[in-house]
Amino acid sequence: MSFLPNIIFGLILIIGIGFFARNIGRLKSVIALGRPEDLTDQSGKRWAQMARIALGQSKMVVRPIAGIMHIIVYLGFIIINIEVLEIILDGLLGTHRIFAPLGKAYDVLIGTFEILALLVILAVVIFWIRRNVIRLQRFIKPEMKGWPKRDADYILYIEVVLMLLFLTMNGADYQLQQLQVADYIQAGSFPVSQYLTPIFNGVSADSLVLVERTAWWLHIMGILFFLNYLYYSKHLHILLAFPNTYYGSLEPKGKFKNLEAVTNEVKLMMDPTADPFAAPPADAPVPEKFGASDIMDLKWIQLLNAYTCTECGRCTSECPANQTGKKLSPRAIMMATRDRAEEVGKNVLQNKGSFKADGKQLLDDYISREELWACTSCNACVEACPISIDPLSIIMDMRQYLVMEKSEAPTELNVMMTNIENNGAPWPFNQMDRLNWKNEN
Repeated sequence: MSFLPNIIFGLILIIGIGFFARNIGRLKSVIALGRPEDLTDQSGKRWAQMARIALGQSKMVVRPIAGIMHIIVYLGFIIINIEVLEIILDGLLGTHRIFAPLGKAYDVLIGTFEILALLVILAVVIFWIRRNVIRLQRFIKPEMKGWPKRDADYILYIEVVLMLLFLTMNGADYQLQQLQVADYIQAGSFPVSQYLTPIFNGVSADSLVLVERTAWWLHIMGILFFLNYLYYSKHLHILLAFPNTYYGSLEPKGKFKNLEAVTNEVKLMMDPTADPFAAPPADAPVPEKFGASDIMDLKWIQLLNAYTCTECGRCTSECPANQTGKKLSPRAIMMATRDRAEEVGKNVLQNKGSFKADGKQLLDDYISREELWACTSCNACVEACPISIDPLSIIMDMRQYLVMEKSEAPTELNVMMTNIENNGAPWPFNQMDRLNWKNEN
């Protein structure tokens, strides 16, 4: 019977990790619905980019207040995982504070964990106030109503509860150490939780053990719950920020890729020796579709972008179209892409690996044409994103579909393209009159 808690803990751990692995498998299958693209080049630059942006948080501190608080929460999440490792080993082996023999190093670790836990609580409280009391503009945009707002608050509540459980566990442990209860050896430094001891004054040793064990169990179960909640939350970026920044574009912002089919056609037109009436080679690549109207037309990295989005709204707050009251919100573009990807993923799962037409698509049903044509393609959203998400690439692909597949560009754009075709310039002037300006006084 003494091994029963260890067996129960092992089962809970297996179930929690099993569900997490299943969710990751589903995520990979949805991202794989996108078009293939080889992003394995320049690995050195990619590792450096990931280290600088995802690990070093270099783009977060552009906004110092939010950036510093995010770094505190980020460090707390990373470093306190060492404490989680100890809990897992204790749960499986039936030990208590298995790393205690590290001596002074263990004292430093526990002390660091506690200070970080307190700082995380303070940072989370400030985040909550910014969202719900001050109500910063980027947190109250139309796309942030309903689930996105609740999800952001749920994350903050979960983080506070996890940190309080950790401090409560340590506070009860510290009191049990003072009472010299068996198994609670003198180990660790408790710079924060020691101030909880007045709460435990007069409490029996058995009750203290119950408090410590309850907090211990709830803390690890809460972590496993949080791990599985990530898939349904904007906090999936905790995991995806690293691959997303690794595979992020290394090209200068503003450089757009040419379509291979169009490039080949232009080269043919400019080749004086080419026969314009010759049939194309049998092995010449023919695109099934220009641009994108639905999830399967996007590249896999664009779907990864959508799932990585933190919904922080920095892109939207920097967007000049959004600032002037237009409907476009780069954050809403990414959220809509993720919602459609989820819907298509469930469709494929239910139909055993094949997509059954549902009468909907990303264009029009999730993202309106008004949003697409409001974009100035300035790259402000790409520059502002702290984890290398590129909303502009999706906008441009969908515009390309409208122009090249549907011939449904706005009237103003059609006029401009007609002028370029006929006059060699976007203005309605005859080519012979293009240089008349130099004769004006």
